[in-house]
Amino acid sequence: MILPSLRSCWALVPFILTIFTLTLYTIRRPLLATYTAYRPPPPSGAEPVDEGPSIIYKPPKPSPPPPLGEYFPLAASARTPADLPPVPSWNKPPAPHVPESTRLYIGFTRYWPLLQQVVVGYITAGWPPEDIYVVENTGTFDANKNGLLTSQNPFYLDYHRLIELFGVNVITTPSLQTFAQLQNLYLSEAINNNLTHYFWAHMDTVPQSHEDIQPYKSLYAIAVDVIRESFSPKYEPHDRWAVRFFSYDWLALVNVKAYVKVGGWDTMIGYYGTDCDMHGRFALNGLETPIADAGQVFDVGRSLDDLEVLYRRRKKAKAERGAEEEKTVVTVGEHGKVTIGEPKNSTAAASTPKQPTAPENLKYFSSTEEDTLGGRGWTALQTTLESLADEKRKDPYRNSWQLKQSGGKGEPFYYDADGWEKALQLTIAAGVEVYEQKWGHKGCDIQHVGLKEGDQWMVEKDNTWACEKDGGKRKCKERGEDDTRILSGHGMIKGTLSIDESNYGQRTISMSM
Repeated sequence: MILPSLRSCWALVPFILTIFTLTLYTIRRPLLATYTAYRPPPPSGAEPVDEGPSIIYKPPKPSPPPPLGEYFPLAASARTPADLPPVPSWNKPPAPHVPESTRLYIGFTRYWPLLQQVVVGYITAGWPPEDIYVVENTGTFDANKNGLLTSQNPFYLDYHRLIELFGVNVITTPSLQTFAQLQNLYLSEAINNNLTHYFWAHMDTVPQSHEDIQPYKSLYAIAVDVIRESFSPKYEPHDRWAVRFFSYDWLALVNVKAYVKVGGWDTMIGYYGTDCDMHGRFALNGLETPIADAGQVFDVGRSLDDLEVLYRRRKKAKAERGAEEEKTVVTVGEHGKVTIGEPKNSTAAASTPKQPTAPENLKYFSSTEEDTLGGRGWTALQTTLESLADEKRKDPYRNSWQLKQSGGKGEPFYYDADGWEKALQLTIAAGVEVYEQKWGHKGCDIQHVGLKEGDQWMVEKDNTWACEKDGGKRKCKERGEDDTRILSGHGMIKGTLSIDESNYGQRTISMSM
């Protein structure tokens, strides 16, 4: 046998080492990759290494403005309903209550001064306080009831003043609801209480009676007459009316049976467009929406400086002051006990213990007296309210009152005011798109474009924007690519679905509850 020499054996050593090294590297390569990927944390005090996307914050917001001003000083100092001025004698609600139900719903989401104004407006126009139902739609649960929100919180309202002083009712929604959902809540409340009808009103309005028309009747008295007329067999559209509009829907009388017939409000169309959908379905189902008149209703964007003017009192003449002082105070006390905030036909007020009258209010009562029906005070008030309404009409951002409060941070159920508004606009835009997809049409006129009940979600989009009848023929406008108009309960308005984040105080689309 021939054995290899020692020199030839040593010649194989480099080859064997190379094979061994390559094998070891192949086995340990995953471990080396894992090890080299690991980076120990930086030593304390060093800047952390951040390789993720950078977060860019918006500019800091200015500090919230000071608390809201007081628009009803007499109510602020009042201790009992007796400390409030009496309802004008010509507008006092009937006692006992009329046989008909006159329940009035007023929805509230933001801006307390306007809610307070509309409530006082209806009370002084003769509406029984116990028939007024404020629907608190804030999404803050019992925070207002427990006095946990400050006045710069958009969702703040004075729960105590509404119930204890004004004597109205407050219903709190279980969560924040859209306009359509709120309308279905009114309908649900009516059904559950076996009501054939009910009223509802916008919170950014001020109602006034026609004091310049004789024979005189208060706004409330005429509203009762409209109920009787509407349900009379002699009324021409007796079984075909769905809603009676007073100044469009700033005040409306609802026929519960008709609303149930068409299936209530479409809650998928939350805000703008939902009334176009509802009222269009009325027409497609042969129902009518006749107009009624009970008084003037002003659409406003801010409160009167002092709501005391709605009670129609004037300064006393010096010659009368001494003789009238005691009489005025007694009258106010009786009115506060019997009328404001007490259940209808109730005798509970007789057992209510007397409470001291606030000094500021006592001084007011002793120096004022009731104005005259349709007098200069009423004329001046109408001029002021018309000025406020005109101011809102001319404002391109007519609902900017909804953005006047920006506080509340740290309070229960806080929601950033600008974020809330932006979310609202996105929800509105989504609802408008739902309306257009549902009917295949963009205009607030589905009853004029040849559609019928049952066509919902069954038709393709048309190429028209709005149609109207002309001599029995239907004329339609073509849909334009640059048409940025959207739906509104008052017809078509100029608008845009984009949201300008650089100026949250200027919104194009909005909706009052």
